[in-house]
Amino acid sequence: MEMPVVAELPALLTKLWLSLFAFYLLKFILKLVFSKKKYPPIGGTILHQFLNFHRLQDYQTELSRHYKTFRVLTPFRNYIYTVDPANVEYILKTNFENFGKGIITYEVVNDLLGDGIFAVDGEKWRHQRKVASFEFSAKVLRDYSSLVFRSNAAKLSELVSVSADSNETMDIQDLFMKTTLDSIFKVGFGVDLDTLGGSNDKGRAFAKAFDDSSCQILRRYFDLFWKMKRMLNIGLEGQMKRDIELINDFVFKVVDEKIEQLSHGEHDKMPKEDILSRLLVEREKDPETISQKYLRDIVLNFVIAGRDTTAGTLSWFFHLLCKHHDVQEKISQEVRAALKTGERLSRNEFHSS
Repeated sequence: MEMPVVAELPALLTKLWLSLFAFYLLKFILKLVFSKKKYPPIGGTILHQFLNFHRLQDYQTELSRHYKTFRVLTPFRNYIYTVDPANVEYILKTNFENFGKGIITYEVVNDLLGDGIFAVDGEKWRHQRKVASFEFSAKVLRDYSSLVFRSNAAKLSELVSVSADSNETMDIQDLFMKTTLDSIFKVGFGVDLDTLGGSNDKGRAFAKAFDDSSCQILRRYFDLFWKMKRMLNIGLEGQMKRDIELINDFVFKVVDEKIEQLSHGEHDKMPKEDILSRLLVEREKDPETISQKYLRDIVLNFVIAGRDTTAGTLSWFFHLLCKHHDVQEKISQEVRAALKTGERLSRNEFHSS
């Protein structure tokens, strides 16, 4: 019995991908041989990245230790990577205006990030940068953020302590990812996901869809046929479409509920602590510029900014602590000195300090 054409598509696309890659790689090598321009060294190809996708961070780190700046070849363009501090400063500060994200990045991330600050250039970027600077300098938001992170840190501490007391292993990075997502989503939207406690089924479903969509966004950079797969609604692209629908349903429901509170005369009663509530106040001044979709994009990008970065930093911090026991003791002494406590302190006493 012959396989349906749709079932054969992944294999056909893979063969086409490899054929195109070989053709453009040969074309690029010939161009390189006869060119007099100086380019950064070649660290690998998109095929190497694809084959090392399961360990991409480690693979890129290995390349970065060998080259400070290098290229990764693809059929249609070169990706340039750099860990040289001088280049990073030049790109992010000295000549920032010349290093926009561009249309390629926008197309790759738009399904998830929309017109958020990590996807756009120009006026929309400047507007959101201004909004972020203003909002995060507000005392009420800083105080609210501190309370939220403190509360979730206490929940995390309790889970870690229970596992330690019972001598159970734990995935600390997973716990960090859940804690930071719960915290930044509460700061951004004023809603408890409670992925750390696991009591909110809709929150956990949102978190999974969010994680899976983020992973697929990364895969798109190494998949030449992701647009075709999206159009045909097959494979991981088909799943991502369903994940994005779940994310949008969840987020727009939160936005609608807060707008409804405002429309029913609860403007003065509703606390303006989370980012969404504060943006809704600004939206009343300029409803045409700040649409509900734009609100979704702005706040969801804040969530991404505050989630993975914080969780990743904490994971590395504790990884290094486990390798340097002398530093553990120094940190413990500094904490006790800052809290002005004795040698022993219960978890409840620590959380309330």
